[in-house]
Amino acid sequence: MPASLSPALHQAQPWVVADIGGTHARFAWVDQAGQAVQQVHTLPTTEFSGPSQAMQHYVAQLPAEHRHRAQAQGLCAAWALATAVDGDWLEMTNVRWRFSRQAEQQRLGLQALRVFNDFEALAWSLPHLGPAQLRSWDGRWPSHQGPLAVIGPGTGLGVAGMVPAGGAEGRAVGGASSSTGWVALPGEGGHMTLAAHDDFEAAILARARQHWPHVSAERLLSGIGLPLLQACVCEVNGWPVPPLQSEQASTPEILAAGLAGEAAAQRTLQVFCAMLGGFAGNVALTLGARGGVYIGGGLVPRLGDFFFASDFRQRFEHKGRFAPYLQDIPTVVITDTLAALCGVSAAVAGSEALPSA
Repeated sequence: MPASLSPALHQAQPWVVADIGGTHARFAWVDQAGQAVQQVHTLPTTEFSGPSQAMQHYVAQLPAEHRHRAQAQGLCAAWALATAVDGDWLEMTNVRWRFSRQAEQQRLGLQALRVFNDFEALAWSLPHLGPAQLRSWDGRWPSHQGPLAVIGPGTGLGVAGMVPAGGAEGRAVGGASSSTGWVALPGEGGHMTLAAHDDFEAAILARARQHWPHVSAERLLSGIGLPLLQACVCEVNGWPVPPLQSEQASTPEILAAGLAGEAAAQRTLQVFCAMLGGFAGNVALTLGARGGVYIGGGLVPRLGDFFFASDFRQRFEHKGRFAPYLQDIPTVVITDTLAALCGVSAAVAGSEALPSA
């Protein structure tokens, strides 16, 4: 980053923001940090060797006026990555991308390159989301009067928090809220050890440990985990076990079959929703997320009414003496597919506006 350019000047420049997961990389144009996204394109990660190649492909498809502005003013970029972000060298968790952020910035000729954990970026979007972008479990909405949590089963399983800071005022969803009144808490909560609720789930985890010595939540509650979850459900029930396919090849088939009523797939989705509820309750307790828990990622919105008829909420609250604590916490599903990209834009504006430690 050129020393002559301050964060404020960076915010005034155009940005390319990206939400990069294990399956797709979504890119968008932002006139300046914190503003709405435009020109959204989704690219498959498997077709590119790294983020700079994908971004070059995206920029080449932009309208001429955007490309001319980038050449005249200089371009900045912010990427939300589905991996732990620490240091210059980054390795994606569920796609074979390994790279130096400094080398990527130089390769692309960027004035600035900001990198966030993908759910850290999604967390930055939470104070801005309103009822039109969410679906409530029971008609209650996050209050924003306390910490917020977001979990998301997609290709993997992301977890992050958002904590009021700097005198943030509590507001109901839909009210105006400033990102500078919040601090995002990135983490890798999807890799926490998954806990069993009862003997049936204990048997599922025992089967899963035959495949993986450490059964994290992501090993079962994600796109890459759903085929293994189905295999374990079938084993425990004494049903024919479908062959495990690589990656998440059979996940769309499991979703379609389960929603159509096929017994094994439907039972798998029921177990998925219940175990996700227990996991979400653990996250809410850990973060003290009294303001609300958001469900992001690509899997749950595809379940539609099935999810809202499941045991998710019952298991979310089933925490013994702390059941009343969890009963007061709203749970909502993020239905806006652009929320993560908007979160990247908000993350740039919000994190640069925070006072230095």
